[in-house]
Amino acid sequence: MAEAVDGEYNNSHRAFLQAFIARSTVTFEDAKPILAAILTANDRRETLAEDITQADFNAYISAANNAISPFDLEIRGTYHQMTRSRIYSIINTTSDPITQLATVHTADEISYLKRVLDAMFETYNTPRHEVMAITSMQAIKLHKAPMEDARQTQNGSETQGSAGQSLTMGQAEKMLKSLVEEGWFEKSQKGYYSLSPRALMELRGWLFETYNDVDEEEDEEMTSKKIKQCFACKDIITTNFFRTQRTRKCPLCQSDWTGKDFVGERAAISSKPKSKKSGSGARVRPQSPGMAEEEAAENHNVGEDPDE
Repeated sequence: MAEAVDGEYNNSHRAFLQAFIARSTVTFEDAKPILAAILTANDRRETLAEDITQADFNAYISAANNAISPFDLEIRGTYHQMTRSRIYSIINTTSDPITQLATVHTADEISYLKRVLDAMFETYNTPRHEVMAITSMQAIKLHKAPMEDARQTQNGSETQGSAGQSLTMGQAEKMLKSLVEEGWFEKSQKGYYSLSPRALMELRGWLFETYNDVDEEEDEEMTSKKIKQCFACKDIITTNFFRTQRTRKCPLCQSDWTGKDFVGERAAISSKPKSKKSGSGARVRPQSPGMAEEEAAENHNVGEDPDE
């Protein structure tokens, strides 16, 4: 095993890179049985998954990085915000990630994706409720393109991913499922869609450029920042940071977390007021704007054909 790891780039490295490319993301635990099988075939002697060390994995990551760097590709790693496991993904360092998606999705689907991202990081990302996630119902509601986008398409002035025709509700649901399967979105048990670690790495520059308003006449501190990052590790934060930490203090300023201010889907759930009894004894649930909007959408969609 040591010869394959420490030697020159060989078939074992090529096999590992091919296995990596076939997956959207890889963790150390994912890689252990893969490397064990590769080394067993390469060395012609059995290697168990338990024999693979972090150093072995790091060596193969480094070799793969050297092999793909001439093609403007790079293997980057980040921590999953909920599980805190280290996740690695192959990132294109030059081309626009939205353009990359256009190679497997239509212009109308890319336009829909951008509407979903706008909802995540603008509509449902306010100073009071930094949700940065979207429910299935909220996402499917965006299947219709805004009128100005439809007019641009009809006039022939559409640009890739900036305007497009509406999708049917069925097509929107299928697109969301595809984005999860391709590793761009994650779907929580409560039905919230959010960007995956792979997407946060791939779309990092685009997210900052698109959603962080920069005014040349204002100080950087006064800039409106929809996309925020940890001051310590510089990773983008889209869910509650302190829930996965041993300490409840900010790693930079050492301030204590209040325990009440949430980021991510918990921000949406905690903002929903509790129900209270009416005069007749029935329980009445006050509605927040987001809840009222969802219920209005439900009523609007009653009897609507999901494929129209």
